[in-house]
Amino acid sequence: MPIHFGTDGWRAVISDTFTFHNLRLVAQAIADAINSGDWQVVKNKGRSVDPRKMVVGFDTRFLSDRYAVDVARVLAANGYTVFMAQADAPTPAISYAVHHLGAIAGAVITASHNAPRYNGIKLKAAYGGAALPEQSKRVEIYLNDNEERGRGPNMMDWEQARKQGLIERFNPIPAYYDHLRTLIDFDVISERPPRVVVDSMHGSGREVVKGILKGTGCEVHEIRGEMNPGFGGTHPEPIARNLGALAGAIGTGFGDLGLATDGDADRIGAMDGRGQFVDPHKIMSLALRYLVEQRGWRGPVVRTVSTTRMIDRLAKQFDLPVYETPVGFNHIADYMLKEDVLIGGEESGGISFKGNIPEGDGILMGLLLVEMVAASKAPLHELVDDLLEEVGPAFYERRDMRLSHPVAKDKMTLRLMSDAPEKIGGEPVNDVLTIDGVKYVMADDSWLLIRPSGTEPVLRVYAEGRSPEMVKALLSFGEDVAASVT
Repeated sequence: MPIHFGTDGWRAVISDTFTFHNLRLVAQAIADAINSGDWQVVKNKGRSVDPRKMVVGFDTRFLSDRYAVDVARVLAANGYTVFMAQADAPTPAISYAVHHLGAIAGAVITASHNAPRYNGIKLKAAYGGAALPEQSKRVEIYLNDNEERGRGPNMMDWEQARKQGLIERFNPIPAYYDHLRTLIDFDVISERPPRVVVDSMHGSGREVVKGILKGTGCEVHEIRGEMNPGFGGTHPEPIARNLGALAGAIGTGFGDLGLATDGDADRIGAMDGRGQFVDPHKIMSLALRYLVEQRGWRGPVVRTVSTTRMIDRLAKQFDLPVYETPVGFNHIADYMLKEDVLIGGEESGGISFKGNIPEGDGILMGLLLVEMVAASKAPLHELVDDLLEEVGPAFYERRDMRLSHPVAKDKMTLRLMSDAPEKIGGEPVNDVLTIDGVKYVMADDSWLLIRPSGTEPVLRVYAEGRSPEMVKALLSFGEDVAASVT
């Protein structure tokens, strides 16, 4: 099976395609691509970059630590000084370390929120965010070229590399904590510390939120914080159906606010004191309102095409520009590198704001929620109710609909454009957007997004309506489209 890099690296099934052999080939291709002289170095905040320095991190998945060792050995054999994390650490912490240490790039062994049978490698650029598409493409070019030439990876003995100073173990958490303290007001949290339940979902965010909240007066109860490479048999994705343990802990009285991070802690989900899931749409909307009204911050707002239009209604209120991007945080990062973006995020829970590196950060956003609850002196459910009263209502649902066979994304896009309906659910279709798939925007600001998968026979359908009935009508239209594929 060919190895392809997506928007944030390469993922595959462990012991099937994700093997030590293949990972070493990928690591060699990364070293070759960076060493080629054509590697585009984008700096963040003008920090100098050492072209011979790399950072390697890993999550809690099966063999992630061992995989990371082999990546470090290959990079060291190619002349790079490798800073490798001492233990599993959140991807945002490793990403910040790339920027903080002035490394030219970084690699994180993780499959993020994917099922336990997967592992992967995320490639990070010098600015701390995901590698640019052209950088990932160069890695693929060298990977294919090395295969054609029968060229295997350079490998260096671990102890030899350590003795020569080519591999250094380090703890990325202290510098990451220092960075978070510049973005979160811990004095505000200390004034009215909430009782927090943290669900790390057995991922690499474990102990991190709890650690930085020590001394604030917050009573923090962490669940699923022990090492479990199988993630307890669940997907480490902080969505409602995976958070029964968090709801149970809140229901038992362990806290009034629940925070959940995914397998590598770059995504956030939350739960209020009633055990109701608070999705990333609401989290990002609450954060936008808080940053403007309480901190007085301003700047462009960036959201993906699949993210709530509550963001747009708030931005209009605050007279802020909104940029809509294709799905994937890398598109948000493009704007964060070029402009002084106030906040950017996507429906999957990857969110970041001004002052941070251009990377989704579940730890940061969880702490901002704690700050918001403390500052407002109100429980999370009241903040959500107030938000929905101001810019709602907004009901959201997503479905992945299986097709009998794969469909060409460009052909489906053309068809959906040419066959655009005049109305859905009784509401006129005011706009048809083709940023990523096809999006029908209704007169009442409801919308339907249909995105054919480029790799499997699946139609991804996203719907946001001003009523549950409207969401049902939008999804029904999507089902009809899926059924019509022959």
